Amino acid sequence: MSEPRVTYEKTGDVAHVRFDNPGAYNALTSAMWLQLRDIAGRITEDPSVRVAVFRGVGGKAFVSGTDISGFATFTSGADGVAYERSGDDCMRALDAIPVTTIAVIDGWAVGGGLNIAAACDFRIATPDARFGSPIGRTLGNCLSPLSLARIGGAIGVAAAKRMVLLGEIFGAQDLLPTGFLLRIVEPEAIDAEIESLCRRAAENAPLTTRATKEILRRMAFEGLPEVDDLIARVYGSDDFRRGVSAFLAKTKALPTWAGQ
Repeated sequence: MSEPRVTYEKTGDVAHVRFDNPGAYNALTSAMWLQLRDIAGRITEDPSVRVAVFRGVGGKAFVSGTDISGFATFTSGADGVAYERSGDDCMRALDAIPVTTIAVIDGWAVGGGLNIAAACDFRIATPDARFGSPIGRTLGNCLSPLSLARIGGAIGVAAAKRMVLLGEIFGAQDLLPTGFLLRIVEPEAIDAEIESLCRRAAENAPLTTRATKEILRRMAFEGLPEVDDLIARVYGSDDFRRGVSAFLAKTKALPTWAGQ
């Protein structure tokens, strides 16, 4: 089995980014997050790229979240603050990509995978795609303001609340009417659909694309609140440690949350 990684390949004016950790449903390790950040930077700095496509390897997941094992080493709320800041740095690199971005979702896009999909301009999914962020039922952690703004802006605040506060998982058909998904495509037709969408996006005036994306980024993300105290309280709690332990032990029952 190959080392978990994020790969980059350019074909003409299209950048192809793949999340390659199929044995863990493409959960991102710390190294993979940094690879994603660096690849996003490469795309941003390459004027020959017009479109970037993000896709998971294996056909069962886009990205199923973060490799949770790292959370077992957290000893205080400060670790959680540092983790969320690091994640925000990586996601800001995606937000800053000045060309059209497309997420192709086969299977699961949950947690960090939902966040990455939300950062893209368009999302195409197969009929069995599933979306969510059930952290309140699994780990007991929380999201940064940047992540909440991104997910809420892409999927709608009402749906985002259902995903986080109720732990609901949405199917592709649930999200098509919201505009979050551009299309639902059968697996055997998805490569042709991607090629068609890439060609259309690449034909757009690049300065129009770049200006529009930057204006929307500034509108969505500037002026976010400072909430390190809230993040530290959540990540420093006994509930969080209890949730991580239960998740890693593959306990089927929900943790017993104490609120402290």
